[in-house]
Amino acid sequence: MIVVTTPTGQIGRQVLDRLLDAPDSTAGIRVIVRDPARLSPRVREHVEVVQGSHADPAVLKEACAGADRLFWLVPPTPSADSVEGHFRDFTEPLREVIGRQGVERVVGVSTLGRGVAQNAGQISASLAMDEAIAATGVHYRALCPPFLMENLLGQAESIRDRGVFYLAMAEDRVLRTCATRDIAATAARLLLDGSWTGQDDVPLVGPDDLTSHGMARVVSEVLDRPVRVQRTSSADYKATMLRCGASEAWVQGLANMAEALNDQGFYGAVEPNTPESAPTGFRQWCKDVLKPAALA
Repeated sequence: MIVVTTPTGQIGRQVLDRLLDAPDSTAGIRVIVRDPARLSPRVREHVEVVQGSHADPAVLKEACAGADRLFWLVPPTPSADSVEGHFRDFTEPLREVIGRQGVERVVGVSTLGRGVAQNAGQISASLAMDEAIAATGVHYRALCPPFLMENLLGQAESIRDRGVFYLAMAEDRVLRTCATRDIAATAARLLLDGSWTGQDDVPLVGPDDLTSHGMARVVSEVLDRPVRVQRTSSADYKATMLRCGASEAWVQGLANMAEALNDQGFYGAVEPNTPESAPTGFRQWCKDVLKPAALA
């Protein structure tokens, strides 16, 4: 039995689709979801549904009964009053389930930066989550992408109407990227393979060596209109997030993350590309995903 968390989220939804599409899968699939009405009819027909949050120990226990594999993702919650506490609230019930219910393999979504990232907000909290899961002794694969290309989707309106998107990273430094489709493909492959053992990181670094300016040039060419990138300061970034309803703690974590990315460079040029696990280039993603969203 495979358990999938966040099955209606950006990554979890794609993981679930790939599992359902797999021609040779014999494992049952169970999902944990707050609102089952958000699941597609196809999903509801073919999976078991446990309603609730996977931060709830009782819900997680029910979902993992008899399961041997788990896709794990801690959803971002901008209203959380503590970044570290938010990740811990999800991870502690998981540690309990692993210890008591015999889940053998966990595939989790993490981030690049292990051994490098310091005081990096949500990145540091995610890496601490990995360490806590690994300490249980479970077979574990931590999927480690850098900046997600899909982060730009929230700025599709600005790209379309004003020809600009905003990043907190320095415009002249390489920013490694990854498409969520590649995270989902790797997760599904690991979940369908019951033979791997041990604990390891799986870097997911796309094939590009683009700076923010280079990304803007690609977006311009794909959309056939001028698009530029503008660096936003930590103060402006925090003010924008607060206006959108995020908590002070969550906003400070994001600001710490942006500053760490600039100062410590762990999403930069020193990170090697991993085309075997992250083959989607930024230009192809812009054609397939960003262009339809920006021109909708």
